[in-house]
Amino acid sequence: MTLITETRDIATCRALRRTVFIEEQGVPEADEVDDLDDQAVHLLASGGHHPVGTARLLTLGHIGKIGRVCVLPEARGTGLGAALIRASVAYFRTQPGIDTVKLGAQKSAIGFYIKLGFTPIGAEYMDAGIPHQDMALPL
Repeated sequence: MTLITETRDIATCRALRRTVFIEEQGVPEADEVDDLDDQAVHLLASGGHHPVGTARLLTLGHIGKIGRVCVLPEARGTGLGAALIRASVAYFRTQPGIDTVKLGAQKSAIGFYIKLGFTPIGAEYMDAGIPHQDMALPL
């Protein structure tokens, strides 16, 4: 069983992101590490007794931004990624003044986010050497 909770354990979230983004996907550390973690709400997904996924939530005016979503390889295909996105959207639904949730999807994941109700917006762009597309979900 997987449990998704808010956490202040930023070190564990960063370790998961390091594994997926830097080590697996080759994202440069300078692109992954920024100064926004302390301003964010972090979700941590634990399977059994160890962390297997995370998401970072930022509030930008009336927009809730989901970012740094990652799931370890052994937990992929279990529905955990969708559960993290649903938990993120649910969090923003409780925040006064938030009317839209946005994220930057890797091009390979656009279909995944469409199934969760997001719509592509704007032009495709490169982020950390990976093609991305912004997506939005009105609340």
